[in-house]
Amino acid sequence: MDVGVLTVPLGDQSVDEALSYLDDLGVDAVELGCGGFVGDDHLPRDEYLDDEDAQAELLETVEAHDMYVSALATHNNPIHPDDERAQAADTELREAIELAGQLGVDAVTCFSGLPAGSEAGEVPNWITAPWPNEHSDALEYQWEEVAIPYWSEIADHAEDHGVDVAIEMHPNMLVYEPRSMLRLREATGERIGANFDPSHLYWQGIDVTDAIRLLGEEDAIHHFHAKDTKVYDANAREKGVLDTAPYTDEADRSWLFRSIGYGHGEQHWKDVVSTLRMVDYDGALSIEHEDSLTSSNEGLEKAVDVLSRAVFETTPGEAYWA
Repeated sequence: MDVGVLTVPLGDQSVDEALSYLDDLGVDAVELGCGGFVGDDHLPRDEYLDDEDAQAELLETVEAHDMYVSALATHNNPIHPDDERAQAADTELREAIELAGQLGVDAVTCFSGLPAGSEAGEVPNWITAPWPNEHSDALEYQWEEVAIPYWSEIADHAEDHGVDVAIEMHPNMLVYEPRSMLRLREATGERIGANFDPSHLYWQGIDVTDAIRLLGEEDAIHHFHAKDTKVYDANAREKGVLDTAPYTDEADRSWLFRSIGYGHGEQHWKDVVSTLRMVDYDGALSIEHEDSLTSSNEGLEKAVDVLSRAVFETTPGEAYWA
């Protein structure tokens, strides 16, 4: 199991500069953004797709720092009701899958996207309750008429290129918790799985280690984001956790994304790592920094510090005592 980093916070640096910094921290793997909300500062697709020389140079740079690429990231909404936006996101995703295959990268991380509630809708509609009944009808439309057909095509495309698609369970997306993740996987195939990001599960009240077991039993964890969340009970008691206050209005938020160790302690992260091992996940724990209470560098450094003590660096030996 390896400590990794999604390099987006270091986008003002060159790839070599960012990797040198991360190498000094003891990071083993990097996740590179190549489109969508995460941007493409370190991996613009039009410069690398189908260009063997550029790809070889990138891989040499990564290997020179004793690292590997755990995933390519392109988080967007490819089933958006606006056709132009959906097409742009679809192109990003398909090209990211192609590029991952060419680079020998196992996974592409992304969102499930979110459609409108009907063919006539113009705005994505996140449905969180079954009543009034029109909401249940809208949810069925989203799944059966939009999401399953689209992601079935993407699963085929991923299979063609030998790449797993790792969907981050995220609110305001159709797949935002483990059971909806399994529903999409069961309907589309094993190439579709989770980029397991616990930060969005914490504030929903989902037990993270139970969720790891649930998805892990189906071999449905393709990648892992190491990102913490702190629920601030004084605010949550008054307005719950469906909080629309800006992320930068920290004092009024019911919850905030936090650096590893600032939402849950080191013992919890050791439990997370141990549970991942129980379900045979041995890939990267890719740190995603989105803590508005500290700088990117400090947040990354503190996260690496905690995870470096939590991860197992060796494979289990024989249980001679059993």
